[in-house]
Amino acid sequence: MIHYRKILELYHDKISLRGIASSTGNSRPKVTEVIERAKKKGLRCPLEEEMTDQWIEEFLFPEKTMEGSGRQPLNFDYIHEELAKPNVTLSLLHHEYEAECRANEKIPYSYRSFARHYSNYADKYKATLRIRRKPAEIMEVDWAGSTAFIVDRDTGEKVKAYVFVATLPCSQLSYAEATLSMDLHSWITVHNHAFEYFGGVTQIIVPDNLKTGVTKHTLKELILNPTYREMADYYNTVVMPARVRSPKDKGNVEGAVGVISTWIIAALRNTQCFSIDELNEEVWIKLEEFNQRPFTRKKGCRLSAFEEEEKFALSTLPITPYKMSKWNNVKVRPDYHVSVESMFYSVPYEYINREVEVRLTDDLVEVYFNHMRIASHKRLYGKFGQLSSIHDHMPDNHKLFVDQTPEAANEWAESIGPSTLNVVQYILDASQTEKLAVQSIFSLKKSERRYSKYEIERACKMIISMTKRPTVKGIQTILKNNKKNDAEQELKRKTEINKNSYGFTRGAAYYGGKLNDE
Repeated sequence: MIHYRKILELYHDKISLRGIASSTGNSRPKVTEVIERAKKKGLRCPLEEEMTDQWIEEFLFPEKTMEGSGRQPLNFDYIHEELAKPNVTLSLLHHEYEAECRANEKIPYSYRSFARHYSNYADKYKATLRIRRKPAEIMEVDWAGSTAFIVDRDTGEKVKAYVFVATLPCSQLSYAEATLSMDLHSWITVHNHAFEYFGGVTQIIVPDNLKTGVTKHTLKELILNPTYREMADYYNTVVMPARVRSPKDKGNVEGAVGVISTWIIAALRNTQCFSIDELNEEVWIKLEEFNQRPFTRKKGCRLSAFEEEEKFALSTLPITPYKMSKWNNVKVRPDYHVSVESMFYSVPYEYINREVEVRLTDDLVEVYFNHMRIASHKRLYGKFGQLSSIHDHMPDNHKLFVDQTPEAANEWAESIGPSTLNVVQYILDASQTEKLAVQSIFSLKKSERRYSKYEIERACKMIISMTKRPTVKGIQTILKNNKKNDAEQELKRKTEINKNSYGFTRGAAYYGGKLNDE
């Protein structure tokens, strides 16, 4: 029998390897192996009374207890590491273990024995048992049943504060934060803070069926609050609420809630805080003490278990945290605008009288129809009744009306020519009202349907040469006369061409006659 305990105690007393080997009757290579394995496993002196030679042997060399059976030893460290990987299960590892045994002509353990040995190993030597929970797979969240309090400075009245709890089942690391409300904004905010505290995101979030996060949950249908669903999509995770009246579905957070109610809420019962920030400072101090309390049956604590066996598996956080958004169902008004907090935002006119969803953030308003975004506006602040209208959302007749401005008139005239621009500017300056002037100019603009830009420019040049007070009606008359004159001249030109052109004249021989000289 190797004297494991004596070897470690002598090494702790700084006895040389030669002296330890001579004292225990073991070879120096064996003494070195025991000391190196103890360093690797974190076993150090002083040793507790229950750590006998047999206990130390099972701890340092668990495979030795299986050698006598003639079966292939199990590599527990390898099994524990592989179970942390996505989609790897104990049954898959047992199948690979059986294949290895057949290749080495060894007898494999049955699956039941395989699982039992790993469970015993993890219970004794590891902070987590991965046969039950994978690292970074689930984050369970809930509100604590007990409440904390802050004191109103003016009245001395106690104001309730609700404590949010998030727990990682694998390492049992927890996060807690107090808020003055359990509304949607608080619910999303504490989720953001929990992700920041853990330094990453789990694959699944398991909440209770509170109405803040879950709209409807039956055997056939699950409808999440749109904001909560959007937050989960932003962090690339999935929300899977616990079944109704099934607390075992989130047993870890239920247990953590009870413990935190004792070690945080009850511990602060005599502490007076005058703001929610002061209360949270005290809560987080108690939280650190809670997460660093040693386990009773194994080495380490919640924080060390998280850092060693779970932190590496968390998904990376986005650069910026999720920004809170609010969703509303509204009906598009006849003026193709939706009303959001007494401000009005346009949507394409085809959606008049349709029910749409509006997503509202601090600086953006987005409108969705059948999960498809149909409009996006910068959010308006200030005086009620402001309009945000997009030109492309209007019907054609509305676009035409809106486009009738002095600026648009000048822009059109510049595209025709300098004479047209002079006429337009004169009409704008000479007219009694801007509206009448613009209407007159745009009636001239309609002439583009019948006349070319050259013809309009020519008519404007002619009217400027005739009078110092050009009118649209005069220009339209000139356009008609010019068109008529151009047509008459074109007809005259063609007639003259026909008169001056002669066809081929057949001779007498063609008709059977004889020439005179014959």
